[in-house]
Amino acid sequence: MSAHQVYTDEIKAHLNSFSGNIPLHRSEAKRKYSFSSAAFTEQLLIWDDVWRNNNSFYLRLHAYFFLERHLKKESELKLMWPVVVKWQEQVNDWGLCDALAKVYTKILELMPVEVYTQLESWNSDKNLWKRRQSIVSLLYYSRTKKHYLSFEQITALVSPLLDDREYYVQKAVGWSLRELNNVYAGQTMAYLKANIKQISGMALTTAMEKMSPADLSALRAARKV
Repeated sequence: MSAHQVYTDEIKAHLNSFSGNIPLHRSEAKRKYSFSSAAFTEQLLIWDDVWRNNNSFYLRLHAYFFLERHLKKESELKLMWPVVVKWQEQVNDWGLCDALAKVYTKILELMPVEVYTQLESWNSDKNLWKRRQSIVSLLYYSRTKKHYLSFEQITALVSPLLDDREYYVQKAVGWSLRELNNVYAGQTMAYLKANIKQISGMALTTAMEKMSPADLSALRAARKV
């Protein structure tokens, strides 16, 4: 048995004895394991083993919680990317998809070329969770970011998904347009008006969530024409 497997078994044994909702799991994630004093890279590989080799939502959630605690150091974000970019392969629900988006968007600020290239690849993938990730990671929640991609870079990935038939992709389109409006308000309004017939009702409703009454009226009028 490998050293990583020993630690993985330790994590599983503990979490299998614990029950609770996500906030309780978040609190429990602060627990110290026998390997918690190891170097960041060693701990990362252990949690990588947990994520890739277990189908449990909560085991993967705790692997994400580990990442979440290491989003402030640029050196750790750079070390993280080659490992966690592969975690998207195991995503099969919106919760884990959006959790990873919080990680990917932080690394995007630090390594825009590498991460954006990966998002471009996912944008046309057959897997709906990769398509969702390709745009949610662009801005995540814009208030959490200090640096943004250009308006053109963001819409270059949003536009191909305007006609996507998957529910969770359409929700991501709306989310991305809403956050885009927070950053590039004038350009986003022009984009919404230009594509008003192509944007689904679901996506448009989400995109308009935080708009002014005047902007809401303008878009509703454009929609009716």
